[in-house]
Amino acid sequence: MRSRWTPNFLIAITATGAIAAGELPEFYRRVDQIVWVVQDLDQTWRQAQKLPFVQMSDWTEVWLPASTFRGQPASGQLRVALGWFADTRTVWIQPLDGQNAFREFAQRHGSGIFSLMHRVKDETELDKELERLASQGVSVLQEVSWQGSARKFRYVWLDTESQGKYVLGLFWASGEDPGAESLPPSPQHRIAQYAFVVRDLEPVSAYWARLGFPAMTYTQTPLRDRLYRGQPADFEMRLGWQRHGKVPYEWILSLRGPDIYREHLERHGEGVHHLAFQVDDMDQAIAEWEKAGFPVIMSGAWGQKDQPGSGRFAYVDAERLGGIAIELLWNYRGK
Repeated sequence: MRSRWTPNFLIAITATGAIAAGELPEFYRRVDQIVWVVQDLDQTWRQAQKLPFVQMSDWTEVWLPASTFRGQPASGQLRVALGWFADTRTVWIQPLDGQNAFREFAQRHGSGIFSLMHRVKDETELDKELERLASQGVSVLQEVSWQGSARKFRYVWLDTESQGKYVLGLFWASGEDPGAESLPPSPQHRIAQYAFVVRDLEPVSAYWARLGFPAMTYTQTPLRDRLYRGQPADFEMRLGWQRHGKVPYEWILSLRGPDIYREHLERHGEGVHHLAFQVDDMDQAIAEWEKAGFPVIMSGAWGQKDQPGSGRFAYVDAERLGGIAIELLWNYRGK
């Protein structure tokens, strides 16, 4: 849906050497913003209205403000909506034309999460981190800046996707961000995991370790009660974990399919595959998601049933929300 906002507000919205992992800047502990590229913002908006923990504004069309893309002037018209996905501020972008990172991403991947962004305290800290990353061979993919009478913004996206499988983003804004206010998230509606699907774990781990992030630790947990699109299944995966932030990053390598990880690789390529939520009652959570029009497409369990250390997982189909899945996680806590 289209909205009518003041021009300055629209512009402000759109503007928006190796070290040890333990020495990473503090701002990497938190994802402050998700930038989500979609091919049909109307469809995403309609799907978002079905979910009580998503707050999404009507969209508006804007021209990309002062910006560079791969070192050259960027151009393009965008449809933009602001809001919150659970407990994380989110910007949804539908690129319409021009030369910019959002359109390049959409052409290569379709809909999907483009960037996880971290807010720095000031421009000095931003420039210092950009200099550090440049010393490791990381260039700026796109930078957007805007300055008004009372506010200033700088959004920088790094060219990390090729080897790191997602776009690392940094931003600075004077004062508080404009836009929608947060919905009070319930315990079930806090993002518990950012998850990526890749074709090889070790090179991705080595890349982020070179930039000062922790190398992955690996697990391969035996599974039971596996279902894939309603049928008994035998899928298997190896997982890599990074825990440098308040929310862990899960990296998934499919070892045996069919499964939704391979589907994602075929449809969208490597990158963000799902966001996860912890739930207190798996059956109730599944029923609520299915009632809202998001069916379960893959599920399973680990550990001995009804024993400490066991749990269940279920993926719901959120493709129409923006090219991802949603994972529900339940851990046994005793009776």
